[in-house]
Amino acid sequence: MIIRAFRTALIFISLIQPVAAEETVGRNMEVGGRTTPPVGHVALCKAVPWECGPTEWDGPLILSDEIMATIGEVNRTINHKIRLVSDQEQYGVEERWIYPRTAGDVEDVALLKRKELAAKRIAVSNLLLTVALAPSGEGTALVTITTDKGDFVLDQATDDVKLWSEVPYKFLKRQSHEASDKWEKIVDIRSKF
Repeated sequence: MIIRAFRTALIFISLIQPVAAEETVGRNMEVGGRTTPPVGHVALCKAVPWECGPTEWDGPLILSDEIMATIGEVNRTINHKIRLVSDQEQYGVEERWIYPRTAGDVEDVALLKRKELAAKRIAVSNLLLTVALAPSGEGTALVTITTDKGDFVLDQATDDVKLWSEVPYKFLKRQSHEASDKWEKIVDIRSKF
């Protein structure tokens, strides 16, 4: 009798546990402590000091349909406005983070999206520059928006705004909620990446 109850409990736990883990992975990124910021971001902070420093985080953005529509519009508009060009091709240097006007690389596009969303009164502490690896192994930069419905990413490769767990990247690090010049490691435990 005791053995049967124990087996039943183990089966029940094994059925519940994967669902709970998948729900956690599906909504929010897990951060694992401080890490070094990207070199380009360090140079940006020196050139544009107001871009970096402490921020006030009041918790995740409360996501309404209206706010999601604004986020989607900014993502689409900038994706179609800015032509992707490498820093080497445009400036003759390997890495330069700058607000683009008509052309820029992935970091530049992410910076512009962050700036435009902040101008629409979305707290900068919820607009986190994020570094990831594409399936090809090439590095990329995105904006992660932390919301009460999960962490969404704005990607230059698509006009769709998706949960971080729905995009084909291996996430490495992102800005901290407390200070935009501080970065945190991302613990990306998804098995498919």
